[in-house]
Amino acid sequence: MMASRLAFLLLCHVVLYTAVTSVKVCGRPPLTNGIDDSNLKRVYEVGEEVTITCGQGYLPSTATPQRISCTATGEWTQSNLACSPKMCPIPRALQPLAMGKTEAPFKSVLNFTCDDGYVLQGPSESRCLHDGTWNNPAPLCKAVNCPLPKPPKDGRIVHDKPLTGTTTMYGQSWTYECSPPKAPSYERGSCMADGSATEPPECREVSCPIPAAIENGFITFAVMRQHGYKEKVQYACNEHYVLEGEAEISCQNTGNWSSKPVCRAPCTVGIKRGRIFYNAKKIWIEDLKPNRVLHREPVVFYCLNKTESCGYPVASTCNDGTLPIPECFEEPGKMTYTLRSKTLPSEIEMCDAFPSATTNPARPA
Repeated sequence: MMASRLAFLLLCHVVLYTAVTSVKVCGRPPLTNGIDDSNLKRVYEVGEEVTITCGQGYLPSTATPQRISCTATGEWTQSNLACSPKMCPIPRALQPLAMGKTEAPFKSVLNFTCDDGYVLQGPSESRCLHDGTWNNPAPLCKAVNCPLPKPPKDGRIVHDKPLTGTTTMYGQSWTYECSPPKAPSYERGSCMADGSATEPPECREVSCPIPAAIENGFITFAVMRQHGYKEKVQYACNEHYVLEGEAEISCQNTGNWSSKPVCRAPCTVGIKRGRIFYNAKKIWIEDLKPNRVLHREPVVFYCLNKTESCGYPVASTCNDGTLPIPECFEEPGKMTYTLRSKTLPSEIEMCDAFPSATTNPARPA
């Protein structure tokens, strides 16, 4: 009898479970980003309706409220509601750091940092709020302050900019000077990122050796002796040579001279027959007297476009005694040059479009 009662109770449980689960229900509606889910239930019965709206900080794609209902299949009817986040305008000064973007969506966070040598004044972050504003304004970056620098013993400090107050700011610089004939072990100082000023240098005796000569040039108005700190000498080049670099050099605090200039050599135009364009004039090569082009001066040669039967110019530049001849240039024979000069590329009609320089590499003269 006990076994029969237990079987009956189990059967009742199975029937009850079957009866309950045969009724279709709907779970929570499928939600896209931005939809307000604060008032939604976990389970809905067939026929129940729900009005879905966008949450705070989001804008609806439709002006009218959207209603969806639970169907007999346990699924929800479709909704075309889309919620887009409200946008906060990015301050113009920060737009380059935001890769050029002018707005940021709701819930975005701006993190602020300052470069080395600057201190953040204000909050380190700001969040885009639901109403399209930032919860904090952009902070300021203020330069680190340093104490006034100390002058060297037997010397003084010359500041790049006038100072006011008892401190300097990061990035401000100055020059150390010593009483002649001494020189500072280093000449420049500054307010550094860690808030400290450069320590003063040592003043010491410095001299530079007798200045050396330069090739194809000479020293002007100088006594050939050792020179003291900051003393200067000047160089010049021989005729037709071009000076490259600073003409005047000075004795530095290291006991060495600053970099000497170089005299660059002129070039010879290495063709016997032909016409060139030089110094704003179109001239035959035999009329270039003397046959000399200075360093960095351009010379134009004329090449023939055989397909179009027209001429085109190709430039070359003198570089320290070397003037490359364009690969496309063909020097005419003596007979053609003498009797048929009007057929040369320099004399016939110029092409409408010139080949690029890369198609006409130069060959050494």
